[in-house]
Amino acid sequence: MTDRSWSSLKTIRVRLIAALAAALLPVLLLGVIQSAIGFDRERETLRQNLGFAAERSAATARTRMEGAGILLQTLAPGAIGYQCGARLAEVARHIPGYANLVRFDRLGRVDCAANYVPEDALRQRKSWFQRLENGEPLIISRDPGSAFVGEAGATRTREPAVLAAVRAETPDGRFDGAFAAVITLASLEPSVSDPTLPAHADVALADASGRYISLTDAKAFPALPAAWRTQVRQHGAFVWYGADLAGQRRVYAAAPVAGDEVYVVLSAHSPGILSWAWINPLSGILFPLLTFALALATVSAATERVVVRWIAYLQRIAALYARGRLSVRPVQAEHMPPEIRELAETLEQMAEAIVGRDATLRENLAHKDELMREIHHRVKNNLQVISSLLSMQQRALTDPAARAAMSDTRQRITALALIYRALYQGSDLKRVDLRPFLEELTAQLLAGELARGPAVRTELSLEALVIDPDRLAPLALFTVEAITNAQKHAFAGRGGVLRVTFRVRGKEAELDISDDGQAGEDALTTSGVGRTLMTAFARQLRGRSELTRNAAGGITARLLFPTPAAGASEPETRVGGGNVGGGNQAAA
Repeated sequence: MTDRSWSSLKTIRVRLIAALAAALLPVLLLGVIQSAIGFDRERETLRQNLGFAAERSAATARTRMEGAGILLQTLAPGAIGYQCGARLAEVARHIPGYANLVRFDRLGRVDCAANYVPEDALRQRKSWFQRLENGEPLIISRDPGSAFVGEAGATRTREPAVLAAVRAETPDGRFDGAFAAVITLASLEPSVSDPTLPAHADVALADASGRYISLTDAKAFPALPAAWRTQVRQHGAFVWYGADLAGQRRVYAAAPVAGDEVYVVLSAHSPGILSWAWINPLSGILFPLLTFALALATVSAATERVVVRWIAYLQRIAALYARGRLSVRPVQAEHMPPEIRELAETLEQMAEAIVGRDATLRENLAHKDELMREIHHRVKNNLQVISSLLSMQQRALTDPAARAAMSDTRQRITALALIYRALYQGSDLKRVDLRPFLEELTAQLLAGELARGPAVRTELSLEALVIDPDRLAPLALFTVEAITNAQKHAFAGRGGVLRVTFRVRGKEAELDISDDGQAGEDALTTSGVGRTLMTAFARQLRGRSELTRNAAGGITARLLFPTPAAGASEPETRVGGGNVGGGNQAAA
């Protein structure tokens, strides 16, 4: 198969694959859309789960603190008495998360406590204490005051905690102090191992100012956004997206734990579409891509086996037909699919029709050629008959001028007859090789003068040129006029040398016919019939004619005309000695 056939076959394959890819592209797009929808659904689920987890954590903490209030109200009536501290310490020891249980009198002094509490003269002025004194039954405060955890006299460190306090009253309903529980914030924050939290979540507690009280990973919690407390108060919980201190995208949720003073903040990774697809390759991008690739490969393989290879086979058959081998038949057509088999049968029928038509055309062309050769032959014979009649008439004339005119006419007819002979004897009815034609024409024109005067020696230097009859006729007649003038004026009574030169010079061809006679100046200026005919013949060839004196002292008749589309070869020089019909030898 030629390079062009391979290129065409490759083009067919590329176009088929492109069409298949375009047809399967909706499958890939659907997979990508499904992946994007799955990503959005999972991201929204993560957002909702984190918000719900924050609310659950806050609700759990609030329930714990409210339970602490119920416990305090239960313990309040018997909190004062013998071994009060021991009983409270036993309760705090059995209930995790309680750092201290304290009974204050109405002046804020410690009556009884599970653990050591230093004295604080300003406790009575604390806002939580005053709110209890003003009638509120339960107060939850971020400031536990002097309710420190630890044994008496020991070095203590303040641990983040909240204070839950209930109002103590006398039997007649008057304020009688408070009973308070100190609850550590560590016991209120959710555990990161809680199964209700998203995977790899981090937990933090923040106060009302946005300052973190405790957190599991410092890099996971940047500064809280503006107006976050407003969002929490309006919706109960606030969920937002942001980047952590390491630059990774996260989703955050905040909910109140202790009134408006303590908030729980949860943080979880929120992957982008690419990282999500990397984490979920099968349900993300890989599965649609794999489906697309498998479908494309399957359809391509099926197309290659069912369509492309048979198209390549028919293409090879068509290439053989194009080279003229119309006897080849697609013998494997019976194995083709029905549609392509019909195409193969059509191709075979076309080849048979071309063979039959070619045979008819060849027969008609051969018959036409024979007719044309016969016509040219008869025209040539008729011209020869005319030439013979003119010769007979010439011999009957006594006037020298009439005899010369009759001779000129007979030579022109001889040139035309020679054209028709060259046409029917040659291999091409539409083209004539100019070199042998000029050789024969020159010989025939000079042969008639052999018996009437001295010999004329010829020197021919002719390049080959294939020319059509329409151009050959004026060129032959120009040659007749030039040689006839040379015979009359240069060679009469003395003989001489006739040089005929033909050259192809690119886009222009040049025919020179020169003699070595001693012509006068009037030979270049006189306007006779011969000169007029040569000018007319040159115009027929869209060229021009010139008469110039040459180096030998004679006249050179030059014809310049546009070169027909033909090939040129090396010039061939021949010298004829004595009579024209004699042998030729190479010129020195």
